[in-house]
Amino acid sequence: MRNAPTILHLDMDAFFASVEQASKPSLRGKAVVVGGLGPRGVVATASYEARVFGVHSAMPMGQARRLAPNAAYLVPRFGLYRSISEQVMGLLRGLSPLVEPLSLDEAFVDLEAGEVARDAVSARLVGERLRADIRTVTGLSGSVGLAASKMLAKIASEQAKPDGLVLIEPGTERAMLGPMTVRTLPGVGPATGDHLRRAGITTVDEIAEAGEDELVRLLGKAHGHALYAMALAHDERPVVAERETKSVSVEDTYDVDIHDRLRVGLEVQRLADRCVRRLRGAGLSGRTIVLKVRRYDFSTLTRSETLRGPTDDPAVVREAAARLLDSVDTTGGVRLLGVGVSGLADYTQEDLFAQAAAGAGAGEGAAEFAAEEDAVEPAAAEEQVAAERRWPAGHDVRHAEYGHGWVQGSGLGRVTVRFETPGAAGPGRVRTFRVEDPELEPAEPLPLVPG
Repeated sequence: MRNAPTILHLDMDAFFASVEQASKPSLRGKAVVVGGLGPRGVVATASYEARVFGVHSAMPMGQARRLAPNAAYLVPRFGLYRSISEQVMGLLRGLSPLVEPLSLDEAFVDLEAGEVARDAVSARLVGERLRADIRTVTGLSGSVGLAASKMLAKIASEQAKPDGLVLIEPGTERAMLGPMTVRTLPGVGPATGDHLRRAGITTVDEIAEAGEDELVRLLGKAHGHALYAMALAHDERPVVAERETKSVSVEDTYDVDIHDRLRVGLEVQRLADRCVRRLRGAGLSGRTIVLKVRRYDFSTLTRSETLRGPTDDPAVVREAAARLLDSVDTTGGVRLLGVGVSGLADYTQEDLFAQAAAGAGAGEGAAEFAAEEDAVEPAAAEEQVAAERRWPAGHDVRHAEYGHGWVQGSGLGRVTVRFETPGAAGPGRVRTFRVEDPELEPAEPLPLVPG
């Protein structure tokens, strides 16, 4: 480990919800929940006002509505989130060539590599300046952790939330970590935490006291060794500038289980086409086609087929996905389907129709599904009402007479819009229109900060 706190971890505060509050004056200071709004949707982000009621990310949306019935529930605007993320990542890259994004709203930065910090004083100055720059450029707040390792920098940013900065001085790590719960350490989830608790280990100090041999006995060699090292505050992982994309995939969760085998097949074909569009958009191709099926009883199966060479041909991916589906029993119904491509390359094989037919047989696969928006927003069934698809809650619209606004809700042939812009001093006025009103149309989001 280093002898100076020159690894920075930035975590934007309640990112999706904060973007929505910043762009909608009527929601500032209010409970806001962003995610999939269908019966099987999950929470992507909850504002701090919503968290007071117990709402948190990955919670089923139905449970969130019971806990906070008066919150604003919005469909994600991923295009806007990505554009703001690019602004933030640009600020980070101005500090160092070594920036390791973990998601749209989170990243590590090696300040030493950028020669902008060499000790605690200079690192703190950089962190405070970064927070100020983020607010100036985006209007949002981010929390910063500074430490001599990635693990400790991330822990520090958690302690800094919301809208703060925490710096862990080298030499104080063991004393700081000791009384913390074992769940503080990376890789200790509910199951591992419960296993350690049953063994009488609840704090980081108790992990260190148990010793490496005991942890290996309890958790296995790899996990035991790693956990013991973390309890001693040892973490030598470098900040890696480019994280290689391992797979491209899409998945849909359905509000009602699909029982019709023909319908399941059509959904898989549609997902295969979407996956290829995403693959081509990234300028990639791949050799391994992966099918993911979550059945009515929540059991999840993956099947994969590896081709002889990389492809971005939709026909090849569709045919491979269809073959994989043939090996899956969907009796009882399907609640989620996904299609992915891994084994990525930046070139394609010329003729893969023949190779697809001769591809390897399907088997259990372990593909990473990085579905981005699909992971948090269950896709609408094809039969969903057109008005609901056209006017998702929270999305931007423009009216010929009233100007820019956002959808508060729609249904029964009506859509309710609040007309306001990010720079407005207070809430805008509300109007209701017919869903087919020719003067109302979808619009692009406005910038949070003018200019």
